[in-house]
Amino acid sequence: MTDIANRYAAARRIAAEVGAMALDYFQKWDRLTIDVKGHQDFVSEADRNVELAVRAALAAAFPEDGIVGEEGATTIGSSGFTWVIDPIDGTTNFINGIPQWCVILACVHQGQTVIGVIHDPVHDELHHAQRGGGAFCNDRPINCSPKMSLREGSLGVGFSGRTHISGIKALVTLATDAGTMFWRNGSGGLSLAYVATGRILGYVEEHMNAWDFLAGHLIVAEAGGRVEAVNADDAIAHGGRVVVAGAGVFDAVAALAKAAYDS
Repeated sequence: MTDIANRYAAARRIAAEVGAMALDYFQKWDRLTIDVKGHQDFVSEADRNVELAVRAALAAAFPEDGIVGEEGATTIGSSGFTWVIDPIDGTTNFINGIPQWCVILACVHQGQTVIGVIHDPVHDELHHAQRGGGAFCNDRPINCSPKMSLREGSLGVGFSGRTHISGIKALVTLATDAGTMFWRNGSGGLSLAYVATGRILGYVEEHMNAWDFLAGHLIVAEAGGRVEAVNADDAIAHGGRVVVAGAGVFDAVAALAKAAYDS
């Protein structure tokens, strides 16, 4: 547990430090160098440089750990711990001056996510959790919404070009038919943090990469929510479907996901 606790403290420190760096880039968003990776898939100099800073900080603190990141090559470790990082989740928002993006760090050990950090520098909110230790925003404990009906709030939805558009169209229709409001902010990681803080009821996306969701998965679970189970090592290799919600509405949210994606 000391190994995990040390990494948990370091993850929060590193996220705060690189968050300040990312925020400085964001304040110059209209002057960034942007490359296109695919349909609605962008990368900026900020993504690359923030990831380099995260990798350097992790390598200095834990040189035997593995690192998997969105922008750089995988570093194979020997300690049994693997860091899974997204330097800027919500890049499309970021490069267009929309203040909905975050820095994500997760740490995986033996197929489980043991540390999750989602930092929103714009609003100075550091969401974080260690497995078995509860979830927090900055120093304040957080909890998922206790609401029991989808009609009492909004359901976060996500979509990427890796999946067919029929799934999200079906999900939005089913969600509105169920009486909830569908909500999308362009950052899956930040949306998961909002589930953990009780701002939205749940979040559903047909496929997310590991660096986008492993941290949020843990934070939601530690905030008293329920999550569709995944093996973290499998997620690193292949990504996966994400279904999370407050305990009172999880079954209803999971039923919507099943109807939208499994039909």
